[in-house]
Order: sequence, then C-alpha cells, then structure tokens
Amino acid sequence: MKKIAIFASGSGTNAENIIKHFTKNANITVCRIFCNNPSAKVIQRAENFNIPCTVFNKNEFNDPSEILRILKQDNTDLIVLAGFLWLFPVHILKDYPNKIINIHPALLPKFGGKGMYGSRVHEAVISAKEAFSGITIHYVNEFYDEGEIIFQAKCKVEKDDSPESLAKKVHALEYAHFPTVIQNIVENINTN
Repeated sequence: MKKIAIFASGSGTNAENIIKHFTKNANITVCRIFCNNPSAKVIQRAENFNIPCTVFNKNEFNDPSEILRILKQDNTDLIVLAGFLWLFPVHILKDYPNKIINIHPALLPKFGGKGMYGSRVHEAVISAKEAFSGITIHYVNEFYDEGEIIFQAKCKVEKDDSPESLAKKVHALEYAHFPTVIQNIVENINTN
C-alpha cells in the first residue's frame, strides 16, 4: 500500500477531491492531512473521511524532529501540497527528494513565487492580458514555484473573465488532473 500525505492551509477542496479519488484504489491511500491553520476547513474534511489530521505551527514545521518523524512513522511515500502556503524546510526536502509535489493555479514560470496564490494569481493573469491560464503541477524545491514541472493544463482567458470566473475554470482543471497525476507518480515510486 502506497501512502500519500497532503499538506493544506485552507478549505481543502483539492484535498477532498484527492481523498475521494483514492477511496476507490486498493493500492494507494491518503494516510494523513497536515495543516498549518487551526481554523481551516480542511480539518473538518479530513475528519469526515476518518483521516488523521496533524495541525502544526511554524516552529514544529521547522523542527526536524516533529513533522518528519510523523511522515516516517506513517511510511509516507509521497507528499502532496494542495493549497499549502509555506515554503518547505530543507530537512524534509532532503528526506523526500522528488517525492513532494505542488499544484499552482497558473502556467509557471509566469505568475509564481512568494505571495502568488488564490485570487492574486488570477488578478495578475487578467491584468497581464494573458490569452491562457491553467495549472502547473511541479516538484517542490527550496524556492516558491521553481521546482521541475511535471504537468500543465490550460484554459482560455476570455475578455470578460473576472478573477472569480477564471478561478472556476482553473479549479475544474485541478479537479480533473491533479488526482490522476498524483496516481501516476505514486505508482512509479520505488519503495525500497
């Protein structure tokens, strides 16, 4: 059984979509949700699916003996960031090389980096008069949104799109593609 840990900071709609995708899979499971926001809706979503949820603060996240210990204890194979807003500490990156992935609501390398999340991204895309936006699934490294790109999907930006209408198109791409890309990666992880 391959195990996925999901890190999320907010409502957790992507996390729930991923959980639902893998409830039908006998070989892959979401073993835990990690959350850095004690009032995030993702905590309730984890509870609804009987998935353990670990809520942590900045000190615990950066302490090599905390989060990493839980990941190891769970025998985590892949870490998935689904709306997680903190930069990952180097000690976790070293222990999980090419086993931490993130989804970004734009076509990287454009519109990425610190502070580029949620409606800010969609506002920037519209302001720049881009013809297309979309999603980028990428490996996580020590910089915001700079890891190797795994997959991209795009949608047209219409002249009358608002950040909200563009967000709906991007969310549809996230829901359609993220679980499948995760599954392909997990199935190819060597668990020696």
